[in-house]
Amino acid sequence: MGDWWQRNIMEPGKLPLLLALGAFVLTFVITRVITRLIRAGKGPFGNVKAGGVHIHHVVPGIVLTVVGGFGAVAGGRHGFGSALAAVVFGVGAGLVLDEFALILHLDDVYWTEAGRQSVEVVAVTAALVGLLLAGFTPFGVDGMSEDELQGRANVIATVAGNFFFSLLALAKGKARLAIFGVIVPLVALIGAVRLARPDSLWARRFYGRRPRARARARLRAYHHDRRWSGPRRAFQDWIGGRPDPDRR
Repeated sequence: MGDWWQRNIMEPGKLPLLLALGAFVLTFVITRVITRLIRAGKGPFGNVKAGGVHIHHVVPGIVLTVVGGFGAVAGGRHGFGSALAAVVFGVGAGLVLDEFALILHLDDVYWTEAGRQSVEVVAVTAALVGLLLAGFTPFGVDGMSEDELQGRANVIATVAGNFFFSLLALAKGKARLAIFGVIVPLVALIGAVRLARPDSLWARRFYGRRPRARARARLRAYHHDRRWSGPRRAFQDWIGGRPDPDRR
């Protein structure tokens, strides 16, 4: 265990990333618990106001993110300062992305359908950082054998190929597959070879004169959304709370 920790966490300089991820996830969980208690009118918590203005937690989040980011740049990759900056950055990022939908819409949509975007962004961010930690960095490890060096070179080539397939997946309107595909090769390949979504850039460019391809794309998108929208909404509700009903 000690050798694995040294070679995969300490030597590649991943400890700050691990600390930032832990602070990010913990901050998001605590924030959601507190906001749900405020919404239910339970506990000692309440909205923060100054001069009649509701101070959203994205405000201290931005401050902490800036402080942590500049602290990390100034402190380098090692030492207590780097670890502290990583924790501060993770806390700030958790507060900011918990209100990602508010920033995107420039409106207080925290407990609306649009507010689900915050939960989705946080989940994707945590998953991506977790994948980076679970894998290994092809740079920065000393004392490798010839076989290990060859393996690292193969990884670099694979990452370049994955990036190409991820761009194809993104052009086909499969943003989640494109993001995860940068790290997981099979995901990028799946997104690149499957039919594009009907509203994607790829569909507008290559399906314009192919009515059968357009029809297949619409049918596949309909079945996919019908199958997965329910479980995805249930997952988001479990993490972030059920949105208020639309009264319009």
